[in-house]
Amino acid sequence: MSRPLNGRTALVTGATGGIGSAVAQRLAADGATVALAHFGESAAAGDLAERIAADGGKASPFEADLRWEADVRTLCSQVHERIGAVDILVSNAGAYPRVRWSETTSDVWSEMLAVNLTSHYLLAQCVTPEMTAQGHGRVVTMGSVLATVGRHDLSAYISAKAGVEGLTRALARELGPTGITANCVAPGSIQVPAEQSVVEDEKAMALRQLGRQCIQRRGRPQDVAAAVAFLATEEAGFITGQTLHVDGGWVLG
Repeated sequence: MSRPLNGRTALVTGATGGIGSAVAQRLAADGATVALAHFGESAAAGDLAERIAADGGKASPFEADLRWEADVRTLCSQVHERIGAVDILVSNAGAYPRVRWSETTSDVWSEMLAVNLTSHYLLAQCVTPEMTAQGHGRVVTMGSVLATVGRHDLSAYISAKAGVEGLTRALARELGPTGITANCVAPGSIQVPAEQSVVEDEKAMALRQLGRQCIQRRGRPQDVAAAVAFLATEEAGFITGQTLHVDGGWVLG
């Protein structure tokens, strides 16, 4: 079996979520040693590490609150000490609370930007110096198709995700000469367990979503993981500053 990421170390944030866990498992299956960053989900992170080990991969859990610079720096230090310098950053963690525009206070706005944008900046600032020193690195941020198509009740989240795309392009310009690529993966509507807690009529929602897409099936976490895994490889070494929509063609609508 091809293992294109043998010898690489990957840091995946939000690793216990539906997309994050799929990404972590795929990178591990491709040969990377994976740091599973989570916040307050030690049991789930431990279970994921065990599943990866059972499949022949290597992964270790790490806890951090990515809203705070001190936590991010501690995370990076612990990952370096325990499993090595980070070659691949998958900056995936985020939050998706729906808040009406009329109820989007400055506190809500600040919190959403901290979770969904500033955390990406802090992580990239932390890991790219070592990537620069070794002359190689992959930064993959997690955006959203909503940064392009928009949606009600998500103004702060969408603004943050648009900022993630801009940050990624800036990193591509800034870091490309040192051998680092930076790309954004923008999922569409991906079927994850958490969806069931926010959708009243799952079947009706699925039908509405299929009407927005070219491909007539729901997106799966593995679809996103496949895109991330490709961008982490040497084969993607001439791709940078891009936003790859994994959305079944929703953005075309």
